[in-house]
Amino acid sequence: MSAVERWRELLAGWGIPEEILARAPESPWGFPRDLMARRGRGAVELAPGLATRRALEALPEGGTVLDVGVGGGGSSLPLAHRAGRIVGVDASEAMLEAFRDAARGLSVEIETVLGEWPAVAPQVPPADVVVCHHVLYNVPDLEPFVRALDERARRRVVIEITWEHPLAWMNDLWRRFHGLERPDGPTAADAAEALSELGYPVRLERETRPPRASGFERREDAVALVRRRLCLPPERDPEIAEALGERLALRDGLWSAGPAEHEVAALWWDRAG
Repeated sequence: MSAVERWRELLAGWGIPEEILARAPESPWGFPRDLMARRGRGAVELAPGLATRRALEALPEGGTVLDVGVGGGGSSLPLAHRAGRIVGVDASEAMLEAFRDAARGLSVEIETVLGEWPAVAPQVPPADVVVCHHVLYNVPDLEPFVRALDERARRRVVIEITWEHPLAWMNDLWRRFHGLERPDGPTAADAAEALSELGYPVRLERETRPPRASGFERREDAVALVRRRLCLPPERDPEIAEALGERLALRDGLWSAGPAEHEVAALWWDRAG
């Protein structure tokens, strides 16, 4: 099995069984708009992480950035002090609104494009640096997605993902509430192997850092997000809070659920020619 096929097969294992989805009172996917806007604003204040530093290395003063899967702008707004223009692409209008909200007051031109990548790639002009953070685990078919990233980059492509699947920390909760075993992979190392197999001179680096500055003012909202992910009704919230234990915590004045720190990977390469 090729590395690209292995990536696709491992991701398929993260699907939620239909019988569980059918009982879900609301969609388990997506993030609240306000949460993503807070992430975008908060990222500007943080010390730049590894992926941000790699993007800055290749970004000229007043240069252009393309952010695919922009969310609240947490990957591209930390580049705003050097960039002249940031184009954010997302399939959700709510996320594009969060990005515009987070960018308000920054001295950089903002443009948004609504649509699925790579379908909307022909509508997007090339940029000096293309960034794509925390999207790849949603991309089983890597080749067309990454080819479109590469074709839109003049200088460098920078991808950031968690070292393990971003929902792997919830595996014990799926076992407890549904008796469902979740996969162990893929990992960022599998992504790097697949990208290399596709012909990209990818470099893989990793770092451990605290969670991004985001969360909820109310403890119950942090629990509710986990409950949605688990496809459970609101009356299970007390059980979920108990199961989370110390993973449900007040951090920087906001409630969030998840590990106290996590490993992230930067996968990047310079554009040929």
